[in-house]
Amino acid sequence: MSEENNNEIENETEGKADKKGGKRPQRAPRAEKKPAEKDGLNPDLEERVVAVNRVAKVVKGGRRFSFAALIVVGDKNGKVGYGLGKAKEVPDAIRKAGMKASKRMIKVSIENGTIPHEVLGLFGAGEILLKPAGEGTGIKAAGACRSILELAGVKNVLTKSVRGSNPHNVVKATFKALKNLRSLDEVANVRGVNAKGLRMKAKAAKA
Repeated sequence: MSEENNNEIENETEGKADKKGGKRPQRAPRAEKKPAEKDGLNPDLEERVVAVNRVAKVVKGGRRFSFAALIVVGDKNGKVGYGLGKAKEVPDAIRKAGMKASKRMIKVSIENGTIPHEVLGLFGAGEILLKPAGEGTGIKAAGACRSILELAGVKNVLTKSVRGSNPHNVVKATFKALKNLRSLDEVANVRGVNAKGLRMKAKAAKA
C-alpha cells in the first residue's frame, strides 16, 4: 500500500511540474493594425468659416471662456454641409465643426449651373428666398448664404434674405431651401411620367 501511495504522489507532482514548467500553446498571429486615420477634412472638400463666437461661463473662481465655430464645407459639385464645433481654443472648435459638417452633407439639385426652381427656406427668424438665374448672372448673395451656394457648386442664382440676420438662422434656412429642391427627373419619377414631356412643357411655358 505504501508503494502505491508513493507512486500516486510522484505522478501528481510530475503532473504539477508539467503544468508549471511546460510550454504554453502557441497563439494565433495577431492581425496587423491599420494605420489610424488622421483627424481632418477630405482633401476634396473646401471649408469656410461663417462665424466664431466667444462664450463666457461664470463660475466660482471667475469666468471661463470657450469658442463656438460655425463652418460650411462642400466639394463644389453638388454636396455641401454645415457643422457647429465648441472648444476652448478657436482652431479646435473649427476642426470639430469641420468634421461634423463633413459627416452630414446633403445633395443639392443643380441644372445648368443654377437651381431648378424657386424655393423658400424658413428656420426660426431666418427666411431665405432662392431663384434660378441665367448664364452670366453669378451668385447674387452675401454672407453665409453666398458661402453655402459657392461650395455647393451653384454658378448663377438670385437670393433674398427676407428677414433675419443671425448667421446660424441664415445657414439653417438656406439648407432648408436646398433640401426642398427637386430636379425635373425626380419630379418625373414621382409622377410616373416621361421627363422629356415635362421638359417640353417647361420650354413651352417659358416661351
